[in-house]
Amino acid sequence: MPEPQALPITQDSSTLLRITHVIYGLLGLGLLLGWFPAVIGVILNYVKLESVKGTWLESHFRWQIRTFWWGLLWAVIGIITYLIVVGWIILIADGIWILYRVIKGWLNLNEKKPMPGASTPFPT
Repeated sequence: MPEPQALPITQDSSTLLRITHVIYGLLGLGLLLGWFPAVIGVILNYVKLESVKGTWLESHFRWQIRTFWWGLLWAVIGIITYLIVVGWIILIADGIWILYRVIKGWLNLNEKKPMPGASTPFPT
């Protein structure tokens, strides 16, 4: 896979950077307010994905998309098994994992660094 290209500083790149920040915020809010903000965030990811193709921001979009889908999968498993103690553990671990990915992603975004290992989509 080719190396991600630097995003030239333009009005559009500034908007894409701001959208990426907003999506991290929506993923974080999803932990506090339920999944609705995170759903809005992943919809924004898919709508704007073509705009960031080939740039370092694409790795952040892939990171955010995978965070959403894997987090949702584990939340569903946790809810299904909630009545037995393992569900509580799964939900707590899922929340910690999502929080970790939001923080790590946001820190890399602030440093204008791509996310490692986020080059392949799940799902596209």
